[in-house]
Amino acid sequence: MIVFEKIRWKNLLSTGQQFTEINLNDTASTLIVGNNGAGKSTLLDALCFGLFAKPFRKISKTQLINTVNEKECVVEIEFNIGSIEYKVIRGMKPSKFEIYRNGELYDANASVADDQKYLEQSVLKLNFKSFTQVVILGSSTFVPFMQLTGPNRREVIEDILDIQIFSQMNTLLKERVKEIKDEQRSCEYEMDIAQQKVEMQIRNIENLEKVDTTQMERKQKKFDLNEERCIQIKSRIKELDKKCDTLEPQILELDKAVDKHEKFKEMRTKIKSKFDNSRREMNFFENNHTCPTCTQEISEQFKETKIKYLADKGTELAAGSKQITDEIKKLATTVKDLRKKSEEINGYRYEIQALTHEETKLLKENTDILTEVGSDTTNLEQERQALVTIQKNLEDKKDDCAKVNTQANYLGIVGELLKDSGIKTKIIAKFIPLINARINKYLHSMDFFVNFTLDDNFTEKILSRFRDDFTYASFSEGEKQKIDLALLFTWREVAQLKNSVATNLLILDEVFDSSLDQSATDELMKILKNKLDKTNLFVISHKGEVLIDRFDKTVEFKKDGDFSNLHLTNA
Repeated sequence: MIVFEKIRWKNLLSTGQQFTEINLNDTASTLIVGNNGAGKSTLLDALCFGLFAKPFRKISKTQLINTVNEKECVVEIEFNIGSIEYKVIRGMKPSKFEIYRNGELYDANASVADDQKYLEQSVLKLNFKSFTQVVILGSSTFVPFMQLTGPNRREVIEDILDIQIFSQMNTLLKERVKEIKDEQRSCEYEMDIAQQKVEMQIRNIENLEKVDTTQMERKQKKFDLNEERCIQIKSRIKELDKKCDTLEPQILELDKAVDKHEKFKEMRTKIKSKFDNSRREMNFFENNHTCPTCTQEISEQFKETKIKYLADKGTELAAGSKQITDEIKKLATTVKDLRKKSEEINGYRYEIQALTHEETKLLKENTDILTEVGSDTTNLEQERQALVTIQKNLEDKKDDCAKVNTQANYLGIVGELLKDSGIKTKIIAKFIPLINARINKYLHSMDFFVNFTLDDNFTEKILSRFRDDFTYASFSEGEKQKIDLALLFTWREVAQLKNSVATNLLILDEVFDSSLDQSATDELMKILKNKLDKTNLFVISHKGEVLIDRFDKTVEFKKDGDFSNLHLTNA
């Protein structure tokens, strides 16, 4: 479990030269208050910048530097994992990134990229996306789990279940598979050469005493012509190889372009579906005055508002559809061009193959000529001994190829296990029922009675008591927030079970300020007080006067002149 102890920063956003320090593990619950612009959300950016070199909010990294002092932006974070104490120091102007492990600097000679990889993969075992899903909820710039794409949802869950090692192994395996394929091609080439040598040596021995000296001149002429042609062939092959080298990087983009083309077509279909749905809904409000479900009259004001919203949405979707259609046309042209280049390079490769075959044939002819000419000076027994050696080399090559092929087959089996559909899917499938049960537990505790399920592909299905089918997007902002909270609590509970990615820190940014009603607020506080064991809760809110009595400690950020300062108001 990651136990965050302390964070301090200076010259970050509105914070000046003096360090702002927050103890992250001294109380169970802390309320952070302050006026807009006072710096109460700076904690989020400081935490994410210190750990992942990027701000939490959608601002550039350079915007983190205080605009008054314009230098010496520093964040220091202290945390424990088991008995090991870590301290991360990251800064800008000057640039700085240091990781201390039990007081000793980690690998001072490593690059920044290597240090960041070590911090995320070996220490935290979380990347930025997964960290924010487990630790932070509520900011307007935060992307909840339900709004992530399928691959990004998988990435988060793999981190939480601590099975990302299989993805890393799969990446390494793909490199090894590429290497073994190269070894197979090399081995097969060498075995073919060895086979040719054996065949040539056999013919040499058979023809040693069959050379007709009267044909010497003719053979010499044939030999010279073959050599001249081989020079021409080598020159042409070099020219064709150069063309292939130029085209091959472009051809690598073909599959990506085809995939992107199909995805854009799917997006256009989805947008059309949404557009049609909006039109149907707008037609309903234009042509109906009562609700067909409850039979209540629909107010004209509501109808006008709804029709305007749907019209604006239709316009937006139509514009999006046109943009995507234009992109599809561009991609279709790109795919066509790339396929033409693919056909072109295939022609080059076919010509290279034919030339190589011709060269091999010519070399073989010249070898035969030399063998015939020199047969009178060649020792037959030596040639036979040479044949034995060549045959032994061929058998060795066959054995080597058999070993390489066996290894390739083994890697193929391992590759199937490491695919998303392999071991990871089996592990995830075991946790999906637990995850779904926990999500619904938290939803029901917030008086949100739906049946929420995630399948093995992390696609949600939401059913009401009456088995009506809903989507996340169809709910109100308050209902969405309840779903986001339920997921956050679930990820933390699952993370605690896995332990390796569990953390004591939970930050709710303005969750109480937006869409939660009083009842939902009470239920949420009950969950926070009773369900989140070994958790240090930080709540950022404008509702200090309402929430202050519910927290162990309150800190207030105030703007003193140009700079933000932290004030402890109660403990």
